[in-house]
Amino acid sequence: MARYVLLLREDHPGQFTPSPEEIQAMIARYRAWSQKVAAAGKLEGGQKLTDEGGRHLRLDGGKLAVQDGPYAEAREVLGGFYVVKAADYDEAVALAGSCPHLDFGWIEVRQIDELPPAPPAS
Repeated sequence: MARYVLLLREDHPGQFTPSPEEIQAMIARYRAWSQKVAAAGKLEGGQKLTDEGGRHLRLDGGKLAVQDGPYAEAREVLGGFYVVKAADYDEAVALAGSCPHLDFGWIEVRQIDELPPAPPAS
């Protein structure tokens, strides 16, 4: 069984401003979906990311350059993720297709490349 990450994205951050009641209803839908996928033995974990924006790292002339986010040029925002187990992409897509996030965003499904364990340190 392969592992897949479901990346929860939004195209136009800040345009959807739910009321406190709508937020509670959304949380309940995410929890119900998560519990359903977990009960099927398919959910390994997941989290909502903060709205802070994170850090952007690059090597610039051999030196580490760190820039604070968010970025005005960004066209999308990564709001969170789930890690699921599935037999193949079709099953991973089916799991993602029932996620409530699709009501206001989109989901990128990516297979995790399972690297072999590192050899023990000597």
